[in-house]
Amino acid sequence: MLRRMRISAGAVVAAAVTFLAAAPAQAAPADKPEVLSRWTQTSASSYQAWYAARQNQADWSAYGFDWSTDYCTTSPDNPYGYPFALSCARHDFGYRNYKAAGQFAANKDRLDSAFYADLKRVCASYSGERRTECDSLATVYYEAVRILGLQKAETGRAA
Repeated sequence: MLRRMRISAGAVVAAAVTFLAAAPAQAAPADKPEVLSRWTQTSASSYQAWYAARQNQADWSAYGFDWSTDYCTTSPDNPYGYPFALSCARHDFGYRNYKAAGQFAANKDRLDSAFYADLKRVCASYSGERRTECDSLATVYYEAVRILGLQKAETGRAA
């Protein structure tokens, strides 16, 4: 009797594996391009929507978004204490997901502009010389992604 149960259990496992392997992958929801676009605009509301979703990534798992980030790549994430890391993370989100969708070239300029707008919003919380310094760094970071992001796209390297 024990041998018969092993065979039956083995048959069930084999059938389940076969069924799961043959099952078609679930397609992302049809509104994925619209959601991606909403989360990668220059406005503060776009940033807030992306940030809220980032805090609840499991709620968006059906969309198959790439949430990975290396933040500001080889540049400091918080240069001179200015918190640029989340701006860099949203920029990575846009680059990675538009590249995966085959829509990077058509969206790169907007993604870079959204990045710059995010950095400028960080800087807006400062005043005087600190704000001037922060704005200058924001411009440097923006110009770097504008130029280097294009070079990486042309050579096929990741952002």
